[in-house]
Amino acid sequence: MAALGFTLEKTDSATRARAGTIMTDHGEIHTPIFMPVGTAGSVKAVTQQQLLEEVKAEIILGNTYHLYLRPGLDVLEKAGGLHHFNGWPKPILTDSGGYQVFSLAGTRKIQEEGVTFQSHIDGSRHLFAPENVMDIQRTIGGDIIMAFDECPPGGSDRNYAEKSMQLTHRWLDRCLKQFSGTSDKYGYTQNLFPIVQGGTFKDLRKVSCEYISEKEARGNAIGGLSVGEPEPVMYEICNWCCEHLPAEKPRYLMGVGTPWNILECIGMGIDMFDCVMPTRNGRNAMLFTTNGVINIDNKKWEFDFSPIDEGLDCTMSQYYSKSYLRHLMKAKEYLALTIASVHNLAFYLWLVKQAREHILAGDFLSWKNEMLVRLKTRL
Repeated sequence: MAALGFTLEKTDSATRARAGTIMTDHGEIHTPIFMPVGTAGSVKAVTQQQLLEEVKAEIILGNTYHLYLRPGLDVLEKAGGLHHFNGWPKPILTDSGGYQVFSLAGTRKIQEEGVTFQSHIDGSRHLFAPENVMDIQRTIGGDIIMAFDECPPGGSDRNYAEKSMQLTHRWLDRCLKQFSGTSDKYGYTQNLFPIVQGGTFKDLRKVSCEYISEKEARGNAIGGLSVGEPEPVMYEICNWCCEHLPAEKPRYLMGVGTPWNILECIGMGIDMFDCVMPTRNGRNAMLFTTNGVINIDNKKWEFDFSPIDEGLDCTMSQYYSKSYLRHLMKAKEYLALTIASVHNLAFYLWLVKQAREHILAGDFLSWKNEMLVRLKTRL
């Protein structure tokens, strides 16, 4: 077993874009990387084989809140952790449930001790505290596990953002104490990432970056963005955080976002991304392609028998036509959800791989500026 390692291979001279490699006991992750979201132990409508062969994913996410409720820790522990339970052979990152503090605002109560949730399944109540969240994530079996934090809404005022940040920092200290006092499970190393908070206030974000940097964790995350704040503000805060986080550690921007968001934030020095957008939008007929955005429901695609995206190295994208996928969507066939989800994820992984290649080649900025125009085009 070895703790997570990070090799920084090249930093772009015109931007802060980085190409690197994260080493885990379940394999290497080549950055910048996008991580498909497997909320309940599966990426919706996509098999693990498709993730490996079509999407070419190198790491996926599991959601602590959802996996804790179902199938539950007893099942996961007896299975030998999520890797054995779902058959995923590569690294897994588990979130902490902190985002649910934000998204389930109507059914939770925040206190110093932790957060009491009401289950969306049966209404039962559960306490998530920094200590048991560390234990839960160890049992789920993530290679990378996240500190428990509060994610404040994007429009939070300064007073709320500061109190929330301070609570997140106190929780982090408790997470670190519990994490260091417990052992890795299942025979491989588990690594804890702290999370920067502070809302949209640069001075608070600087304080948070400095606080978590002092912990000398294996990597650091930026949370609390893309939660309702304007896009320019999200970019400003992301860029500011990258200036104040250690360059020698991987930086993970949580829950962001569109293809153009990802390219812009790669240019600021972000290494890791996740978002439900490619699968959620795919299930709702929005396709991201190498030439722009397609609403496959539109009548203009009814007689278009060309492949979904010839420019993408994905069998599904090249095998099925736009007309056929439109038909499946209109007929509400389950196959439509799989094709669209696999395609969008393959596109996202293609995009970050292309970014990596252009960082290594030294022409990232000119490529990025050209791609931004293409990616935002509505076809």
